[in-house]
Amino acid sequence: MKVSLRRINDNYLFETKNERGDIVLLDNKSEADPKGSSPMDLLLRGIAGCSSIDVVMILKKQQHELEDLRVEVEGFRVDGAIPNVFKKIHLDFILKGDVPPAKAKRAVDLSMKKYCSVAKMLEKAAEISYAVQLNGEKIE
Repeated sequence: MKVSLRRINDNYLFETKNERGDIVLLDNKSEADPKGSSPMDLLLRGIAGCSSIDVVMILKKQQHELEDLRVEVEGFRVDGAIPNVFKKIHLDFILKGDVPPAKAKRAVDLSMKKYCSVAKMLEKAAEISYAVQLNGEKIE
């Protein structure tokens, strides 16, 4: 896996490109009108994407299709800390579809505890928690 980065303006805007040619813009969130995501923002997007891929894959293998899947992720940092790393990350998985609740919960558990590479990396630095909703009902 390889990614390249190049500066594209005279401030903090960068273009990143992977080996397939996918482009993601990075910018400093303190800019008046940022044109891209901040690096820390991308970490939160990464854990949401990684775990969502796992959940869909696990449920597909079990012959269950989701109608919708959303993940809301919040990262918590210590104000003024340098470096200002995430100390806690919380994910809310919001699933919709004809899926048994136990199967939906198990798919999320497997992702977060075993398969999601991003979660496994980030848990070395931050406490990670999550909750699961299926069709508007919280699953315990």
